[in-house]
Amino acid sequence: MSTPTQPLGAPSSSTPAQIPNASSPTSTLTGKYVSLRPLTNSDIPALFTSLCGPSNASLWTYLPFAGPYDSLEAFTSYIGFLISNISSTGDFPFVITKLSDSKIVGISCLINIVPAHRRAEIGFVTYARELQRTREATEVAYLLLNYAFGLGNERVEWKLDALNGPSKRAAERYGFTYEGTFRKHMVVKGRRRDTSWYSIIDDEWNANVKHAFEAWLSDDNFDERGQQIKKLEEFRK
Repeated sequence: MSTPTQPLGAPSSSTPAQIPNASSPTSTLTGKYVSLRPLTNSDIPALFTSLCGPSNASLWTYLPFAGPYDSLEAFTSYIGFLISNISSTGDFPFVITKLSDSKIVGISCLINIVPAHRRAEIGFVTYARELQRTREATEVAYLLLNYAFGLGNERVEWKLDALNGPSKRAAERYGFTYEGTFRKHMVVKGRRRDTSWYSIIDDEWNANVKHAFEAWLSDDNFDERGQQIKKLEEFRK
């Protein structure tokens, strides 16, 4: 009697993805409009100005932290937490600088890094208002994705509060695929959170997502007024 054949997943290499290294020159990511480098305590004053205080309260609504941090002392503790995660959890925070004026305008991190399974997540994204919905913001996403896949990851995740419309629209615009919503997944600031999961896998990145970013960011895609000629999504079709 023959043994029934059972379906199996595709074979995968046993070689794990690389872990980000703050001391490596490759951990500084430089594009045409922004640069990303490992977060340090010296960035605290500039980030406090860009991200904190009552006028920036909406930047922190969906984050599981106590922002907008009215005091420099409280914000310093938060940045210390992010930096300490490099050694304790493997999370890797980047500070974002605009190249046009050298202004520090935000934070984005690689978190939930699992080298053995070759996956990582883009998270704790906190952008100053002047960075939101700009060419620079799109390049931040491109640089992080390119870095994560360059480390050997086969999957990059983007998770969000299901009520966070701007984050959802950004994920879909960047080419992330919606995978489902975990209902009553977390309690954040005393409120229930449903968490929507998105991902890009390496096959998609190599097939058209990477090219779409590069084509959209090209100078040829912007007119003399700086307006886009084609949407990012159009380059993936």
